[in-house]
Amino acid sequence: MEYTVQKLGNLAGISTRTLRYYDEIDLLKPARKSSSGYRIYGQQEVDKLQQILFFRELGMELEQIRNIVNDPNFDGSRALEEHREKLLAKRMQLDLLITNVEETISTKEGESIMTDKEKFQGFKQNLVNDNEQQYGSEIRSKYGDDLVDNSNAKMLNMSEQQYLEFTRLEQQVLASLEDAVKTNDPSSVVAQQTADLHRQWLDFTWPTYSKEAHRSLAEMYVADERFASYYDKVHPRAGQFLRDAIVSYTSQKE
Repeated sequence: MEYTVQKLGNLAGISTRTLRYYDEIDLLKPARKSSSGYRIYGQQEVDKLQQILFFRELGMELEQIRNIVNDPNFDGSRALEEHREKLLAKRMQLDLLITNVEETISTKEGESIMTDKEKFQGFKQNLVNDNEQQYGSEIRSKYGDDLVDNSNAKMLNMSEQQYLEFTRLEQQVLASLEDAVKTNDPSSVVAQQTADLHRQWLDFTWPTYSKEAHRSLAEMYVADERFASYYDKVHPRAGQFLRDAIVSYTSQKE
């Protein structure tokens, strides 16, 4: 079956303007154009649009999606399996938050008692799930299942005060890193303070700290763009700068 832009837009629940834009950026080209110049889409394009919308639902950028679906080695069946796993993880996260909200409502109405730890359990579980989904295979391969499992357990067992301090430190690391990059000197005082804040932040989830593990983790900020992008949001070369600062910091500790 073939579809015009209007019919495909109605079928997928997106605007014709979006489909035309996808054509312009080479994300989804029509199968052909009619004699009147109208875009015509076939079954292959319908299936590709479904994949695109799955990726969009998972929060991916259009440029990244384009690189994936236009790759000659793209495996649609494998991609669907991965979509399913990620959506199940997302549903689990939502279920946890819904349960957390329901328990909070029940506590407010005097029907039950909710501990301070339980109030933050859903948020902590989300962090664990997100980390496993995004980085789990790499981290487990590099450090082993036992260390990662212990780290996750430490996260989930945080008290309210520990969790709030953990999130505060995370933002402090980013703010300090943004200032440190401007010095262009990984061994500067502010850069070393940033590295130390980063160590303090890791201490909340790492069962034990070692300078070797700290350096090894920092190398991933350069080697893997997913890790780098977390820090590069404050400055284009923040991930590499933090790696260099951590190398300097851990060398001084030897």
